[in-house]
Amino acid sequence: MNQSKKIVIRPLKDQFITIINDTNESFPIIGKVLPRFCDGIWSYEEQLYDTPSEIRFPDDKLDWSTYIDSSEKIVLLAFHENECIGQIRLFKDWNRFAYIENIAVRSSFRKSGVGHLLLEAAETWAKEQSLIGLSLEAQNDNLIACRFYVKEGFVLGGVDTLKQSANPEIDITLYWYKLF
Repeated sequence: MNQSKKIVIRPLKDQFITIINDTNESFPIIGKVLPRFCDGIWSYEEQLYDTPSEIRFPDDKLDWSTYIDSSEKIVLLAFHENECIGQIRLFKDWNRFAYIENIAVRSSFRKSGVGHLLLEAAETWAKEQSLIGLSLEAQNDNLIACRFYVKEGFVLGGVDTLKQSANPEIDITLYWYKLF
């Protein structure tokens, strides 16, 4: 059964604030992206780990009300029936991209098209704001997410080896872009 036909995307409203972190579940770490810059073009190889692991980010503690009815930023939630199963949070960046702060899908709905629907909704919002594309960053050890971004039309546009200096678990931040 194709669950994505029953998925509804809604902007964040006050009544959804208490469930916004429901989509924050652990995800597998199976390998990493090894970026390479040559002749002005980024490319990469994948390195799979012998022993996969799992990680879970801490819940976001933000003033969620600032995302409601804002022309500068938005949180879009994916619902299956009354269950919040996904979210994407973005804002208008200075460079005319819609910067994706977070995208998350409940583990039981991954690989069912929810992430794609969230990115479609984000793209629609960005185009309504006259922006030129979507951008986001990911750690190089989040290989599954990076594969997803590539499948969705993102390209690697840059690498930062110092951004996560305070976090010994992360060595490289990757910058992904999708131009409209």
